[in-house]
Formats: sequence, structure tokens, C-alpha cells
Amino acid sequence: MTPHPLLGVLLLLASTWSLSALDTAGKWVMGLGVSLLFMCWVRYIVHLVLVLSLVIPSKGLKTLRSVYLPNQILRGLLMLMATMSFFMTLSRLPQAEATSINFLAPLIMLATAPWLLKEPMRLSRWLAAGIGFAGVLLIIRPNGGLDPIGVAFGLLTACLFAGQFIATRRVAADNPFTTLVWSGLVGTICLTAVLPFSLPAALPALQTFTPLQWMILLSTGVFGALGHLLQIQAYRHSPASMLSPFLYLQIVAATTYGWLVWRQIPDAVTWAGICTVCLSGMGIAAHEWRQSRKR
Repeated sequence: MTPHPLLGVLLLLASTWSLSALDTAGKWVMGLGVSLLFMCWVRYIVHLVLVLSLVIPSKGLKTLRSVYLPNQILRGLLMLMATMSFFMTLSRLPQAEATSINFLAPLIMLATAPWLLKEPMRLSRWLAAGIGFAGVLLIIRPNGGLDPIGVAFGLLTACLFAGQFIATRRVAADNPFTTLVWSGLVGTICLTAVLPFSLPAALPALQTFTPLQWMILLSTGVFGALGHLLQIQAYRHSPASMLSPFLYLQIVAATTYGWLVWRQIPDAVTWAGICTVCLSGMGIAAHEWRQSRKR
């Protein structure tokens, strides 16, 4: 495939809007009384069905074969835990604030890379992580009015996403579509196992659902699959080092959806924290890109 860097950036930006739409739909559905476990099950089962229907006809069953199956399973479990933790965060925090706390994840990964990925220790990564954490402290400050439990789940989510990113690096030899399939498969198996317990809790709300509400529930899987497929295509057109800074523009999508659905807008101090986190991440991404060019 001929690289098209600009197309890669556009695909990545489209993926951030799709994944933020997933977050919005999940938060909205949980607000109607649907349990976390059942909503996640719908999100994963729809994701898996869509991905398999698109990938298998074009790539064949060989896509299911993984060179690093234990690591794929570990990554799938980390992704499932991160997904559930993030929706717990969304149920208690505004979408923009919840999303911005997640931006700590790549900084945590870079800071811990010397021990977990055997990469060289770099002061620049530690500085970026420290600045990013200072930005998060502005967002979660005691007088900021955020739910402490939601903040705790937000920080836990960032750590889990960092673990997922590290696990992703360990399955880099696999086809990206293989990773995409296994991500949905592991979560679907785990959530189907607990369906006899999660479905009864969700039934009272589901029995009152209108067709529109059912469409929004099902859209969690559609937006999730679409977002990840767009990301894969983006990384096929542009190098990761070039795309990394643009990931932080997801805050634009998250803030827009939060305002459209719940009329939630971060205050000035929170915006200062969000900008600090984003700039630290974009700065270290640009620095890493320059260093890789020199090497």
C-alpha cells in the first residue's frame, strides 16, 4: 500500500470522533439504567460480529492465528478491564475530564518502558510524564467538584490503558487485524460467561427501551469497531510517530459530545490542566519522532 501521511492523519481524527461517540453512547445508555456488564457485552459482541464479517471474507481464517497468543489474551483482558473502568469513570465524571485523565496512559507507558519493554531510560520521558501528571492534578483538584470515586476509576483506567499499550507492543509481530479480532473475542467470551448475572439486572431498563434507545445501545459496538478499523488504516498510511500528537485531539470530540448531550463544559482551571496534559503528550511525541529521525 502506498503511504499517504495526510490521509493517515484524517483517518486517525475520524477514529477519535468514532471512539468518543462510543463513550457518549455508553454513558447515555448507562444513565438509562442499563448495567455496566450488559452494556459492555453488547459493545463487544457487536464489535466482534462486525469485525469478523469484514475481516474474514477479505483476509481469511489465517487472521485468527496469532504468533503470541498468550500476549493477545493478556492484551484482551487488559482492554476489557480498561473498558469497564473507563465506563465507570464516565458514569461519574463529565466526558471531557474523563477523557483527559486517560491521556496519562501513553505517558505512563513511556515512563515505565525501561523496565517493562527494556528500552533506554530517557529524562525527556520522565519530564513529560511529570508535566502530564501535574496537568491531571489541575483537573482532579479537590475544589474541582469531581466525584472522588470517578477520579479514582479514571486514574485506574489510565494505568490499565498503559498496560494495554505495552501489551500491544508485545504483539506487534501479529497482523493488526489479528489483534483487532482477539481484542473483541477475549472480551466477548468473558462477558458472555457472566451474562446470566448481568442480563437480569439490565432487563427492567431494557423492557422500556424505544427503538431509538436500542439503536444507541447497539451503536456502542458499531462505533467501537469503526474506531479501531479507522485506526488500523491510519497506521497503514502514516508512521506512529507522526500520528501520536494527533491522538490528543480526541479531547475536541469528547468536549463537543459532552456539550451536545449534557451541556457540560470544563471550567478555566480544568482547561488549563487539559491543555497541560495534551501539550506534554504532544511534546514528547514530537521529541521521540525527531530522535527516531536522527537515528
